[in-house]
Amino acid sequence: MYIWLKIIMMDVIEVIGRESAKYTLDKALEAKRASLVTVYGRRRVGKTYLINTYLRDNINFHYQGIHNITTSIQLDKFTRRLSEQLNNNVPLSVPADWFDALSLLGSLLKKKRSKKLVIFLDEFPWMQTPKSNFLAAFENFWNTWAADKPNVTVIICGSAASWMLQKVVRNKGGLHNRITHKIVLYPFSLYETELFLQGKKVNLNRYQTIQLYMATGGIPQYLELAEPGMSAAQIIDAACFNKSGFLYNEFEELYFSLFYKAERHIKIIRALAAKPDGLIRNQIIKAAKLQTGGTASTLLEELSAAGFITLYIPFGKKTKDTVYKLTDEYSLFYLKFMEANRISAKGTWQKLSSTPSYASWSGLAFETLCIKHTAAIKKALGIAAIHTESSSWRAPGAQIDLLIDRRDQCINLCEMKFYGDNFTIDNKYAAVLRRKETVFKEKTKTRKQVFFTLITTFGLNKNEHSIGLVDSVIVADKLFADIKDGMENP
Repeated sequence: MYIWLKIIMMDVIEVIGRESAKYTLDKALEAKRASLVTVYGRRRVGKTYLINTYLRDNINFHYQGIHNITTSIQLDKFTRRLSEQLNNNVPLSVPADWFDALSLLGSLLKKKRSKKLVIFLDEFPWMQTPKSNFLAAFENFWNTWAADKPNVTVIICGSAASWMLQKVVRNKGGLHNRITHKIVLYPFSLYETELFLQGKKVNLNRYQTIQLYMATGGIPQYLELAEPGMSAAQIIDAACFNKSGFLYNEFEELYFSLFYKAERHIKIIRALAAKPDGLIRNQIIKAAKLQTGGTASTLLEELSAAGFITLYIPFGKKTKDTVYKLTDEYSLFYLKFMEANRISAKGTWQKLSSTPSYASWSGLAFETLCIKHTAAIKKALGIAAIHTESSSWRAPGAQIDLLIDRRDQCINLCEMKFYGDNFTIDNKYAAVLRRKETVFKEKTKTRKQVFFTLITTFGLNKNEHSIGLVDSVIVADKLFADIKDGMENP
């Protein structure tokens, strides 16, 4: 699936992976009616690259909205692109408004003799500047010009996922039920990350790759920072703790580029970062000092749509008990280590990675990574074809961060341990695991078969404490499985 990888061979650039997205784009182009495709996902996840590369021979017109400029400047830039791409570089008069601008686009496209007309409007939300009426003009353009032309495909793309959801996908006006295809791009899985790094000739082993992933996530543009011959610690040091590093100032820039009044979103992110086990809605409102009502719900939905937080309904609970967790690796890493070490010298991360704080963080980060790769865990367990529901569960004195409830009347209780060598269960830890199983069975009153699964980096040293307690062991290598749509989508 999501491999943002260039292979240059005989002057052809091929997009490897992103299979679901490519399939959707193919269906849109093959359709015998007009297609309106929405593409969204968080910033730097590779949306523009995917469309420009995969459809490089099909796009007739491409314009990318510009952030924080006036409508008049936006119209001027749009007109210049019309001139360059559709009017043989002959200058055009700048239209008075977006209604005229999109009408001009339609008129110029009529002159094209392409079998398929593909329009790509990138960073679509940024074109909706104050009082511009852009969205209304686009609705009019689609309904009066594009919709009745079977050879037209319009692709609209945006990093502001919440805006795309509310204003386009769930539009109640002229675009209501007009979307024909939808693509949501998520970060790379470990499998995809490994292939991406290999494509850059960065040959990290899987332990190193996991360390890099836990700090930056599977964001293609972050992974671009990796260079051959550098360890994961060196890559993180250069990107995060060097003042000229790409990720040094990324945190606030990231949120303010995606959200209106982003300081409210950041308050929620900080509140969740302080509670790795997650918070329910009322706890978030209190911790972030938000107003009750629709505002909090909207902010949470926006963060979820952009992939920064993930919603979980604990095992045996109802929707009202939904737990929100911060699952964006970079945000967690920034708030845990980077913010407190802004004035730092070369080698800061290599020093920090030998502290107790690192051990605590890496354990939690590895748990998040495993939960995102539940499909790979299911494959390793041999239950990929069985319907399952994944959740967490907690009770006084017992907590399970990943529980796989299976339709074949079995439940896997998963323990996740990030360790630099084979893991050994001692008497104390064995007692903890037995208590978890006992409390779980007593509290849930389940009649299903319960299995204990240990997921760890290199494996388990079998001894008298593990035998009869741990039913299956999954090593980190198994998380790199090539599974279509294998990443657990937020």
